[in-house]
Amino acid sequence: MFEGRRVLVGIGGGIAAYKVCAVVSALAKAGTEVRVILTHSAQQFITPLTLSTLSRHSAYTDDSFWQAQSRPLHIALGEWAEIFLIAPLTANTLAKLAHGMADNLLTNTVLASTCPVLLAPAMNTDMWQQQTVQNNWRSLHSDPRYHAAHPGEGVLACDRVGAGRMAEPEELLPQVRSLLYTHGKRDLAGKHILISAGGTREYLDPVRFIGNPSTGKMGIALAQAALYRGATVTLVHGPISRPLLAPLRGVRVVPVTDAAEMHKAMQAYFCEADWIVMSAAVADVKPATYSAEKLPKHQLPDRLPLSPVPDIVADLAKLKQPHQKLIGFAAQTGEIIRPALEKMQRKQLDAIAANPIDQPKSGFGSDTNQAVLLDRGGRVVKIPIGSKLQMAHQLFDFVGEMKN
Repeated sequence: MFEGRRVLVGIGGGIAAYKVCAVVSALAKAGTEVRVILTHSAQQFITPLTLSTLSRHSAYTDDSFWQAQSRPLHIALGEWAEIFLIAPLTANTLAKLAHGMADNLLTNTVLASTCPVLLAPAMNTDMWQQQTVQNNWRSLHSDPRYHAAHPGEGVLACDRVGAGRMAEPEELLPQVRSLLYTHGKRDLAGKHILISAGGTREYLDPVRFIGNPSTGKMGIALAQAALYRGATVTLVHGPISRPLLAPLRGVRVVPVTDAAEMHKAMQAYFCEADWIVMSAAVADVKPATYSAEKLPKHQLPDRLPLSPVPDIVADLAKLKQPHQKLIGFAAQTGEIIRPALEKMQRKQLDAIAANPIDQPKSGFGSDTNQAVLLDRGGRVVKIPIGSKLQMAHQLFDFVGEMKN
């Protein structure tokens, strides 16, 4: 997906510049062509040599701007770039961009380019909260070309705790990759996407439960893809590790534990959703009884009585309105298409993604996935193995092309 793609990275003068090294390195290792521009202030924090080594290409500075070139450097770089990431974005550079100013290589290249620009601000909390800075930030985002990697809260370099901390590489990389896929389009703007993710746990006692290996990575990728394409996103998830949830700034996150809780949460948010994507691995049964205290080993039953859990998908299908689309997932081994078609018909789904979880690098816990997408109109689209983020975008493409 990213082999040979072209990303231009502009680095401003701030301590967060060191974080950008991880972004440049990860992109280059994935086969992406990376070019880097450092402002004069950025060089006080990180050297061109470091960035040229990580990007496998010479890094550019304002000194490069004035050297003889076959073509003006800012024009050549602006035309070359598919995506322009500016991180950290300082208050100074933000003000220049908001007012169309160009007094260095970085700002001249922005004006000489037409590609999507991803902005990752970083500054002291008081600086970030200044009315003039916020006005400049809002002004830039009236232009659909600009995309935001919003700053987070935390301990800043000045020892202040507050807003202004630059987005982490784990947040920036999926957004860069999404922009490479979408070319900056916000085709889901105005839609509310409701997603279920992760596995559920049906407890026998406080320490034992019936569950499955789902990590929630596919649901998180779906939430990211929808968010970056302009949607309002709600993610209802079973137990998921906190680091995996960290990049979901801007997503309404609703944690649950068991199937009954997920059933209640999905119904609560269902009416406001346009598309509902059921990627969670929900348990089919639960222990018939629950002990509030840990059962001693000798008290564990030889045979565990089981009870059914709510059928979340089927119950949502009964509530579905004509404008809504309900998409399911089917984790299968062996033959995957026939069981998925049967599930789609039985559950009254509009579409389904059939996952071959017995194939390498697919299914639970993997960073990659593959699927066959099916809809009620008879379309069958095979998604080859790739990142879960890529598959999420392909799924949304598929749903967007469905006939009502």
